[in-house]
Amino acid sequence: MTTLYDTIGIGYAARRKPDARIAHAINLALGPAESVLNVGAGTGSYEPEGRHVTALEPSAEMIAQRPKNGAKAIQGAAEDLPFEDRSFDAAMAILTIHHWSDIKAGLNEMRRVSRDRVVILTFDPEGPYFWLKDYLPEIVELDQPIMPTLEVLESILGEISITPVPVPHDCSDGFLGAYWRRPHVYLDPEARASISTFARIENVETRLMALENDVVTDAWDQKYGHLAELETLDIGYRLITARI
Repeated sequence: MTTLYDTIGIGYAARRKPDARIAHAINLALGPAESVLNVGAGTGSYEPEGRHVTALEPSAEMIAQRPKNGAKAIQGAAEDLPFEDRSFDAAMAILTIHHWSDIKAGLNEMRRVSRDRVVILTFDPEGPYFWLKDYLPEIVELDQPIMPTLEVLESILGEISITPVPVPHDCSDGFLGAYWRRPHVYLDPEARASISTFARIENVETRLMALENDVVTDAWDQKYGHLAELETLDIGYRLITARI
């Protein structure tokens, strides 16, 4: 089983450290669940402490980077979970469903193996504006087809609760929206290497020349300097909870 993250996931654990504030929101959403399946678990970010966690991840590279004392990891795909019905109190999927080959099948599988709830952290493609689109408008073209809307998620999962997850200005988890107040970080190829969107943009360094120019000349500050007054920003990340 070869995946995108077998290539771009090298060094991923060092750049994608879980942010404690986001982890707290996920932990609250999991409620009283004692046993949790983490689908698309990656290197183990956001796996809650004090619960019995089983991890499922398709990429061998990502599994190899998991901490030795972390949850047991099984290589497999969301669309065909190797577990019996109602095996876990809850199933969680954190910033991963847009990578699945069949989102509906994967979510239905999560419902099948859960006794109480499904918890998903995802990005709402119809959510608030994010300035990075000004420099890389192809982000919209790339993400719109793979990021399900909240309406689509509800049509699959049934009634859902939706919690906005504002991104802290010093977020330690280097996902796409993490650097909304630190534009220079997007110019760092090592930071971009842990963000799957950049792997799908051709000639990305050339495409970022306008951003580099604006950062160097302070033009970015003139456009977006007001963001320096904010501690967090809502740019569309959403925590979805569906009760079974």
